[in-house]
Amino acid sequence: MQRPARGSGRPAASRGRPARRGSGGGRFSGESVREWIARLRPLFALGLVLFVLALLAMLFVGGVVARTVKRVEAATDAFVAEAGFGIAEVRLAGNVRTPPETILAALGFRPGQSIFAADLQAARARLKRLDWVADAEVRRRYPDAISVSLIEKLPFALWKSPDGVFVVERSGGRITDKNVASFAALPLLDGAGAPEHAAEIVDAVEQRRAVAARVKIYQRKSDRRWNLILDDGVVVELPETDWRKQLDTLESLIVDKSILERNISEIDLRSPTHYFFVLKGDSSKRPDRGSEL
Repeated sequence: MQRPARGSGRPAASRGRPARRGSGGGRFSGESVREWIARLRPLFALGLVLFVLALLAMLFVGGVVARTVKRVEAATDAFVAEAGFGIAEVRLAGNVRTPPETILAALGFRPGQSIFAADLQAARARLKRLDWVADAEVRRRYPDAISVSLIEKLPFALWKSPDGVFVVERSGGRITDKNVASFAALPLLDGAGAPEHAAEIVDAVEQRRAVAARVKIYQRKSDRRWNLILDDGVVVELPETDWRKQLDTLESLIVDKSILERNISEIDLRSPTHYFFVLKGDSSKRPDRGSEL
């Protein structure tokens, strides 16, 4: 009987190819490594993105990027200007009451500044904030000019407000409180709400020559009706409605009855059927003879 070989209690290694390394002993195979790298790839990408963002944030906070951009812009502007596209001229049109130096200051352009870098919309917005400017157009005129065309507000009247005297537009909008003495020939308004409602009555008065020659102040009362203050201080009280008819009456009183030659201080035209007057030094109102309308 043949004896078993020495060490036959251990499993014999099979003949042929040796066992693959990594199949035991805790070592990775090539496929396992590739799978591990594939799983970690998104994490690496995310980490790289976060690193770049953090770096950019530090650069912005430190002003490095802003300073770099400004340097690049300055260099570009200089190059463009040297090429013949630097602002050398500003052409103005439509400005009657707005001084050229005020316009140039509002534009904010520098001589030699790149014509392409000029912010035309911002310049237009600054121009429209000037007292007399209703609208503005700002355009590039290549190679080196900027053209500015203004539409200025039209002065209609002076308004005595609690804040001072203002030049106002026909619509009632304030224009300016500077140099108002040069507009002394304009109608003078007084009272709250006067600028917004004055155009209609001023136009009506100007159609009546005798009244227009004597009116000094258009006084708005309680924002409902008008008084006319004449040049000799006589107060003419008009009604809330149908005041055009009473203006005709006042025209007739001045021209036909010479009422302003009398010693009166007030003419009350608020009644639809009669007019009344007050003598100077007398507070009582009395009807004139033939005062029926």
